[in-house]
Amino acid sequence: MPSSVRKIINDPIYGFITIDDPLLLQIINHPWYQRLRRIYQMALAQMVYPGAVHTRLHHSLGAYHLICLAINDLKQKSIEINKEEETAAKAAILLHDIGHGPFSHALENILIPGVHHETIGLKIMHKLNEEFKGNLSTAISIFTNQCPKQFLHQLISGQLDVDRMDYLTRDSFFTGVSEGVIGYDRILKMLTVHEGQLMIEEKGLYSVEKFLVARRQMYWQVYLHKTVLAAEKMIIKIIQRAREIFGVDLKLNATLDYFFETYIDMNDEALEKFCLLDDYDVMFAIKKWSNHSDKILSSLCRSLLNRKLYKCRLQTNAFDENEIEEKTKQVAAAMNVSLHEAGYFIFTGEAMNTTYTLLDERINIISKNGVFRDISQVDDPLIHKTLSMPVKKFYICQLV
Repeated sequence: MPSSVRKIINDPIYGFITIDDPLLLQIINHPWYQRLRRIYQMALAQMVYPGAVHTRLHHSLGAYHLICLAINDLKQKSIEINKEEETAAKAAILLHDIGHGPFSHALENILIPGVHHETIGLKIMHKLNEEFKGNLSTAISIFTNQCPKQFLHQLISGQLDVDRMDYLTRDSFFTGVSEGVIGYDRILKMLTVHEGQLMIEEKGLYSVEKFLVARRQMYWQVYLHKTVLAAEKMIIKIIQRAREIFGVDLKLNATLDYFFETYIDMNDEALEKFCLLDDYDVMFAIKKWSNHSDKILSSLCRSLLNRKLYKCRLQTNAFDENEIEEKTKQVAAAMNVSLHEAGYFIFTGEAMNTTYTLLDERINIISKNGVFRDISQVDDPLIHKTLSMPVKKFYICQLV
C-alpha cells in the first residue's frame, strides 16, 4: 500500500492510530472535520478540571480506533463484515460528531435554536457525500440505522457504543477522575452478534456493569458537577442576552452575526456558515461584549472570562418558589434592573441523569447456549440498584 494512503496518529490514550483508507483520509483532511480541533469535547469543564481541554477531533479519532478494534474482533468470530461495510462504519464514527457547534452540548439548541447536533451532522454528511461522489452513502445508511446489519449502527449509536467507551475513557484521562476508567478492551473482546443484534458474551457482564457505574459517576462528578453546570449556564445566559438585545453595537463583523440577525432555518447557506463556527468565535464575542454598555451582558461576560461564576447549589427537592421570588426581587433592587433582567443573575432548574434507559437500544447479555436477556433482567443486585432509576437534582444559580 502506498505511504500516501496511510497515516499514523499518536494518541495519548491508545498509542498509534492508523488511517489506511483514502476515503477516511479525505474525511479527516476536510476543513469541516478539521473544525473539530477548535471545539472542546467537554465545553467548560476545564473551569473545574484544567486538563479537560481535549477536542472533538481527539474524541472522534479515539472512537474510530475503538471501532477498528471492535470490527477486527467481530470478524475473528466469523461475523461477516465486508470491506465496504467496514470502511463505511469507520467513516460514520469519524463523522458522528461533525454536527456539534461551539461548546458542544452546552450551547446546543441555544446558539442554533431548535436544531439538534445529529440533525446538523446528517445534513453535513449528505453535503460531503455529494462532494465525495456518493462514497459516503453506506456510511449514512449505517448512521441512520438503515443498513440491514443493524449491529454496525449499534456500534456507533447505542447504550454500549464506541462513542461512549471513548468519551468515558478520554474524559477520565484528561480530567484525572479515575471513577471514569472502564475496561473498554475487555468489553470489545466480549462483543458478539446474534440474530443481527450486537450483544455481550455472558463473561463480559461485570465489565459492562463497571461501564454503567462509571458512566453514572462521571455524570455527577464531572459532567453535572455544580461548578461545570454554573459555567455552562453562564455561557447560555450570555448568548440569550446577546440575542435579546442584538443590534448594531453588538455586531462582530464575523460569522456569528448571521445566527443573531439572518438565520431562519438550517438551509444550505446556514449550513455553510455553521461549518465556519467554533469555540473561538464565541470566546471572541464574549471578550468583545465584556466592555459593552449593557451592564447585564458585560457583567456576565467579564464574570465568565475571570471565572467569577454563579454560585450553584444542588439538592434533591425543588426550591421554594416564594423564596426564589423574594431573592429575585432583592437582586433586581440591588442591581437596579427589572425582574426579568434579574433572571440572568438568579434562576433555578433541574439536572437529571439516567444510567440505562429501557426506551433506548438495549444491552443484551448472551449465554453460551444462545439464550439472551436484557442486562436489567440479569440477576445481579448491583445492576438492579443502579440501572434504570433516573436521578434528578434541582439547582439554583446566583451571581453574588
